[in-house]
Amino acid sequence: MQSGTFHTTYASDVSLRPYWPQRIRIALALALALIFPWFADRYWLNLANTIAIAAIGAIGLNILVGYTGQISVGHGGFLAVGAYTAGMMAVYLGTPMWITIPVASFFTAAVGAFFGLPSLRLKGLYLAIATLASQEIIIWLLTHGKLLGIGESLSLPRASNNLFGLPLEWLGNNDFAFYWVCLAFLIVTVIFVSNLFRTRTGRAFVAIRDQDIAAQVIGVDLFRYKLLAFATSSFFAGLAGALTAHYRGVISWERFTIETSILYLAMIIIGGLGSVSGSIYGAAFMILLPAFLSNLARTLSDVVPNINSYLPFLQQGAFGLAIILFLIFEPEGIVKMWRNVKDYFRLWPFSY
Repeated sequence: MQSGTFHTTYASDVSLRPYWPQRIRIALALALALIFPWFADRYWLNLANTIAIAAIGAIGLNILVGYTGQISVGHGGFLAVGAYTAGMMAVYLGTPMWITIPVASFFTAAVGAFFGLPSLRLKGLYLAIATLASQEIIIWLLTHGKLLGIGESLSLPRASNNLFGLPLEWLGNNDFAFYWVCLAFLIVTVIFVSNLFRTRTGRAFVAIRDQDIAAQVIGVDLFRYKLLAFATSSFFAGLAGALTAHYRGVISWERFTIETSILYLAMIIIGGLGSVSGSIYGAAFMILLPAFLSNLARTLSDVVPNINSYLPFLQQGAFGLAIILFLIFEPEGIVKMWRNVKDYFRLWPFSY
């Protein structure tokens, strides 16, 4: 009598999703994502778009923090670089979205690699302070943008939101149309990053995280791969920033402060470090939590008339409480909780 899962070919053993329950879950998730916008109103479409953009940025941060072990507190600054690069190209050059997004992503990757230069000499708290400095430098440049010809805020022309000459409006309202753009970029991001860590480069990232000295002994070029990790992480931050610029239409430096960097750190901590799916879970949790509290306050406004005045404080308190509770009770995040549920049903009625 055999027990367990056995692979008869090498291709089956190294496949990304080798088990049929995994493939069924992915098929169901894709089907739900394709059906959702046809029944959702603009409020839920806006939340879905915000989650998708945040998930792309969180995946980028997880590459650096969760997979490579390089602490970063400057993710909000790299989001700003992507947003302002795309915004300036759209405003001053009239460049369409399908050009501004990749250009902004690659430019942000170059900026991230530059600020990643200290990573060869610094680690831990010192590296966190260095990335915090990058955040402050970028925000300072934006708030003193007249020196570089940058305005503190930008309003993008609606005409810039076109794909290959076709305006997004032909798909419907802006939320519905942009949903498909965000979904497409999220799917590509998930596929790319999931496969990245099956390659030599991805394994080098993980080796640096586990023990950088041992990785160097076995031939991993620390300087090269740390810079590459910063560049890859910043690429997806720039992608998320560019999507934010085109979706919101108006961008300001106030959207990319240190609070934004902390928010993205909270996403990957709550979702699960070193996990692509955990980044998505964490982004969804941190976006839906304040929305849930807002709806709850609106419902209780008749019973507690002044509750809306306390809503910002309630949201901040819930934000901090969520991080503390996850660090205490489930440090590996939502992805570990989901894994426990799957293991329970996979092993039932046994407990081991």
